[in-house]
Amino acid sequence: MDLFEKILKDKGPLGSLSHIDDNYYMFPMLEGEIGPRMRFKGNEVLNWSLNNYLGLANNPEVRKADADAAKEWGLSYPMGARMMSGNSVHHQQLEKDLSEFVNKEDSILLNYGYQGVLSVIDALVDRKDVIVYDSECHACIIDGLRLHIGKRFVYPHNNIDNLKDQLERASKIVKETQGGILVITEGVFGMSGNMGALAKIVELKKDYNFRLFVDDAHGFGTMGETGAGCGEEQGVQDEIDMFFSTFAKSMASIGAFVSGNADIIDNLRYKIRSQIFAKSLPMPLVVGNIKRLSLIKNSPEFKNKLWEIVHAIQDGLKSNGFDIGTTESPVTPVLLKGDVFECINIIKDLRTEYSIFCSGVIYPVVPKGVIMLRIIPTASHSLSDVEETISAFKEVKIKLDKGIYQKMGEKGAVLS
Repeated sequence: MDLFEKILKDKGPLGSLSHIDDNYYMFPMLEGEIGPRMRFKGNEVLNWSLNNYLGLANNPEVRKADADAAKEWGLSYPMGARMMSGNSVHHQQLEKDLSEFVNKEDSILLNYGYQGVLSVIDALVDRKDVIVYDSECHACIIDGLRLHIGKRFVYPHNNIDNLKDQLERASKIVKETQGGILVITEGVFGMSGNMGALAKIVELKKDYNFRLFVDDAHGFGTMGETGAGCGEEQGVQDEIDMFFSTFAKSMASIGAFVSGNADIIDNLRYKIRSQIFAKSLPMPLVVGNIKRLSLIKNSPEFKNKLWEIVHAIQDGLKSNGFDIGTTESPVTPVLLKGDVFECINIIKDLRTEYSIFCSGVIYPVVPKGVIMLRIIPTASHSLSDVEETISAFKEVKIKLDKGIYQKMGEKGAVLS
């Protein structure tokens, strides 16, 4: 069979919906200044779909730092990979600042979060090692696991008893191979919003020999007393061996980092292929991220405002009978019963009739028969934004219960 013919026969769960896409559900285009109010299809919408947790994307100090750095350095500097010609005192300064903030000895800057996770996992393990991971880990972790040519075992989400079983299996294997065990989980899981059971996992170190890798993309900047993440929130930051986060969430930027023991980090610098064979992070991003981190460290009012909005919308949704699952973080899933077409119609209705922009999540990210409306509160939102959104959701829920969105689906899956 021709390769392209085979590909076109299987578009995948999301690709199978491409024939109805009109930039309402998939590949929508928001316009205007990043913030709670943006423009969509020519109309202003209240936006709950940006991971701009602390509202730094349009912070005046951040914008000035970005602009000044771009003017001074341009986007090309430095040219080359860090190991060859792409290093600078600013790159090293950001790594130092990040290490201090997350209470680790050293850090490595990464160009992207997704790419960075793949490369860190690849650099940490070989065929003798076993990886044990949470079933709800992000796609970047799953793709990193696919690169691993050794054994890997999965445990049901936050199921510590099953994790013990997998560690027993892994321990028997590494006893023969003379390898090691890497446990991978997340700080905050990006769909459910609940935290990885970090405190319970580190307790298992008393009985099993493993190292812990935590992807805290959604926890960095939002969780813990200082914003250092879920390890700080649960009092086990010191027990996290590899702490990873992206700049694409609370930092409202591009890039990522991994932190840990100085000797291990130094070892990774000579092995991490995504950095050895790729151009260094551009200087405007590095300088801009130094400014962002400084604001996170020295301006607790951003996180305080975020949590004021988080509590308001989560409490408001629950008091009005909505199921928001098990979230323990700003990530706010609103769980409804319905099919793919109902979800698409709800999203379009929210955006056209109520001027509410949020993301709809369908199978395979959530089980069949479940619709998730994913709300991302930020420090830039207001309490009136919360009230407006809950009011719209109440009306949408009534329509869903009456079968209105199903009838729309039967007529062609999209609103006319």
